[in-house]
Amino acid sequence: MSLGLGWKLKGDGRSLAPGEVVAPDERLSWGRTIGLGAQHVVAMFGATFVFPLIMGLNAQLAIMMSGIATIAFLLIVQGKVPSYLGTSASFVGGVAAIRAQGGDSAEVTGAILVSGVVLALVGVAIHLLGSRMLHEVLPPVVTGAVVMLIGFNLAPVVAGTYWPQDQWVAVLTMLFTVVVAVAFRGFVGRIAVFLALVFGTLLSWLLDSTLGQINSVLAGATEATDHLRWDTSGIGSAAWLGFPDQTTVAADGQEVVGWHAPSFSVAAVLLVLPAVIALIAENTGHVKAVAEMTGHDLDPVMGRAIAADGVGTVLATSVGGSPTTTYAENIGVMAATRVYSTAAYYVAAAVAVLFGLSPKFGALVASVPGGVLGGITVVLYGMIGLLGAKIWKENGVDFGNPINLVPVAAGVIIGIGDVSLQFTDDFSLSGIALGTIVTVAGWHLARAIAPAEMRAQADGAGITLGDHVYGDSDGVDDLYQEGYPGAVGPRDPGRDRRP
Repeated sequence: MSLGLGWKLKGDGRSLAPGEVVAPDERLSWGRTIGLGAQHVVAMFGATFVFPLIMGLNAQLAIMMSGIATIAFLLIVQGKVPSYLGTSASFVGGVAAIRAQGGDSAEVTGAILVSGVVLALVGVAIHLLGSRMLHEVLPPVVTGAVVMLIGFNLAPVVAGTYWPQDQWVAVLTMLFTVVVAVAFRGFVGRIAVFLALVFGTLLSWLLDSTLGQINSVLAGATEATDHLRWDTSGIGSAAWLGFPDQTTVAADGQEVVGWHAPSFSVAAVLLVLPAVIALIAENTGHVKAVAEMTGHDLDPVMGRAIAADGVGTVLATSVGGSPTTTYAENIGVMAATRVYSTAAYYVAAAVAVLFGLSPKFGALVASVPGGVLGGITVVLYGMIGLLGAKIWKENGVDFGNPINLVPVAAGVIIGIGDVSLQFTDDFSLSGIALGTIVTVAGWHLARAIAPAEMRAQADGAGITLGDHVYGDSDGVDDLYQEGYPGAVGPRDPGRDRRP
């Protein structure tokens, strides 16, 4: 069985022609691959550190386990889906509810572990039953909406967490990212995000040295305080090498979280289980986004990818780490660099494990100013959202048709606006999960009750793979005419025209 570890050198390994890409099974020179891997580490670090802190889990452990989970993911998908598994934000609400009821970190990670098992089983089911079910449930109009709301749902993270910490550093870092990505060709343009991080951090240090402290609200705080833009105080005191301590209870009765074994509570599991809905939608959207960028049909490995994310979550939480998910941030980096090599992700995973074993390096990366992250993420998150629009455009989705327009419009706004639907005191759906459900269920409901001619117009668009559009507007699937095994012959309304 191939594990996807045999990468072919792309061209001379140094430069790409206009429009050329590096495929998942290809790589640039190892020096450039290591640089790109470092850029992926930079892209995922902010959220992978922030969300464990919000959930009351150990950030150093989360970084290390994200690397291990990513390696497991790449092996399970056989190197066909380039992606990084960082900390998932989908569980934040459920975890807050567990802690509000007096639950500790062991109950939190135990509940998330069960959710990881459920997600893995869903992935196995999709793999065994075939990706046809995904095409039936998620046509291009729906997948584009899912990708869009996943990317744009992250906007409040920029607006509410990173950007306000230093708006001018954020603006200048954003402009630096845009200029370098567009004006410079070759390797410099491809590491624009990493260079922007260095630029923004040095700019923050310069402003601290000349203007002094800034007054703003730091991540996780509720009130503005005077502080340095780049606070390096935690770096000097951190050890060079070390594993997180075991979870203990301090003298004041407060939990000092580290590594620990999970414990299981039915009540806690029920609070976080709805997050699985978001993860299925998130992973599906991310794989669709990667397929769109690479021009490869990744539907045959969709089930593997979803199952692999579940396995990653199980591995991470089994020692007290954070839940994992494929990361939009890193997909954004691929969109900017046109390098989809999984070799870069193995490098990123190895670096993450090393960082997880070094409190000093972890403190260094965690010290990246919030304003810098604001400038970088405002570009990356937006790029993911616009990939959804690209899927619509490439597949000729007709928004003049109410079947496509009305339910998708509602779902996208719910997802982006993080609208909530409260069922009971302990159960609600919101944001990505609720937006996806409204989009998917609403589209199928609209299609079921619409007149026949309206349904025919909605079904007219083909599925774009690379430069070929596969459709059946003439009554016979193009793949059937080409002799593709399993393709649909003369139009059968009960079957999907899946490639």
